[in-house]
Amino acid sequence: MQGELDEHELIVAAIKQVDIVICTLPYPQVMAQLKIIHAIKLAGNHIKRFLPSDFGCEEDKVKGLPPFETFLEKKREIRRAIEAAGIPYTFVSANCFAAYFINFLLRPHQNDPNILVYGDGEAKAILNYEEDIAMYTIKAANDVRACNRIIVYRPCKNIISQNELISVWEKKSGRNFKRVFLSEQHLLNLSQSLPCPENIPVSIIYSIFVKGELMKLEVEEEEEGYMEASRMYPEYQYKTIDQLLDLFLVHPPPPASAAFE
Repeated sequence: MQGELDEHELIVAAIKQVDIVICTLPYPQVMAQLKIIHAIKLAGNHIKRFLPSDFGCEEDKVKGLPPFETFLEKKREIRRAIEAAGIPYTFVSANCFAAYFINFLLRPHQNDPNILVYGDGEAKAILNYEEDIAMYTIKAANDVRACNRIIVYRPCKNIISQNELISVWEKKSGRNFKRVFLSEQHLLNLSQSLPCPENIPVSIIYSIFVKGELMKLEVEEEEEGYMEASRMYPEYQYKTIDQLLDLFLVHPPPPASAAFE
């Protein structure tokens, strides 16, 4: 069944045919999820699980610069609306999409000997392969343990700093790169001077790769409703950063968006 978000009766009819709803709307449409929440309520609340379009950092814990904070606040509003409606949910905190960010940070398809490093390059981030994010999400959506919980994707082998990532890539590719450091102040200035929505990516980079915001949430099983995916599903063999970089050696990706000069 296909339709538009403004086709209210069609959304209600579609929801009546399923018991799990996984939303993947992009950021510009994040508030349109209020229409889905309303449709779930009208459909009789028979939905066993709703997974809203999170799939990034843990917005209830992370704080960002104003452009990023506005982005996070919209996602928090959706979470609170789901809770208020009494809809069974699983909130997903998948952290960074690894293939995208490796392409963005390393430019593996280019021959440029320079690599931009944000801040001092020492802040740790969590990079998870997109296919693994999808698989963990499907598992969580069907897992009663994940009902009304926040699932964090934080496998230990996918926690890495920019400097570590560059070093691993140099070893695998047999190349040496000059690291060009963009200061914290430079990124702060960009977040204030660039127009919206261009200031949002800069603010995200600042939070993740300069301030290390992803590592400020210490996830312990059952604490505050959080659960960690790789511990929940130890049988699933997720792709590590090291393994993913091997794929980039064989299949160079298309160009990413321009870096912040």
